[in-house]
Amino acid sequence: MAVDEAILEAAGRSESLPTLRLYAWNPPCLSLGYAQPFGDVDVPRLQALGWDAVRRATGGRAILHTDELTYSVTAAPGEPRIQGSVLESYHRLARALVSAVRSLGLPVEMEQDAPPPGAPKGPVCFEVPSAYEIVVGGKKLIGSAQARKKEGILQHGTLPLTGDLTRITQALVFPGEAARAAAAQKLLARATTAESVTGQAIAWETAAQAFIQAFEIELDIRFERGELTEGEKARADDLLHKKYAHPQWTERI
Repeated sequence: MAVDEAILEAAGRSESLPTLRLYAWNPPCLSLGYAQPFGDVDVPRLQALGWDAVRRATGGRAILHTDELTYSVTAAPGEPRIQGSVLESYHRLARALVSAVRSLGLPVEMEQDAPPPGAPKGPVCFEVPSAYEIVVGGKKLIGSAQARKKEGILQHGTLPLTGDLTRITQALVFPGEAARAAAAQKLLARATTAESVTGQAIAWETAAQAFIQAFEIELDIRFERGELTEGEKARADDLLHKKYAHPQWTERI
């Protein structure tokens, strides 16, 4: 999370090109949306499982990051490929996501409608697809969220490759075990993984290459593989210690 924000700040100073960053997590980590209450986290269970917790700069609800490909898109405010309203840029990026996942053999579609106003929201991000998120067979596959700051635009998203999606319920607060089990079943009915759809595991590297190729084609861009600059590394380290690894940020709500 600190690295993504450091790249965003560099983009705002015209020191960084539009960036597609692809990464994985070790150990597993529960990430909370920007405005999600920390009270949703069952801290003793989280610690017993050996998982980390972090608060994202983007919105949405809790995600357990493990067995997945995570992407981030970062660009300065004037970048033409993601100009327009939040939904307009979200839609443009969603087309690239659809293309990437279809190339992996998944018959995905783009969700066209947002949940109705007042629809109940649980603590888990993957329970309900939002407008322009990626679904297959009516189940959510890729969840994404976007933040707009003076420095530019940051969009995060995840493609679950394999594993048990219900693991996240083990690290969240529920009134009792019956409610926890019901939440797990609800999640299985509304979300899925790439392996569950195709019947075979997709390697992280294979998925990453599909993302790169699809984003290049759909956004008419040519990526250059790069490393963080020394300035970005220093800023990411500063953000890590002063923000993302600090309870004043993670537990602020």
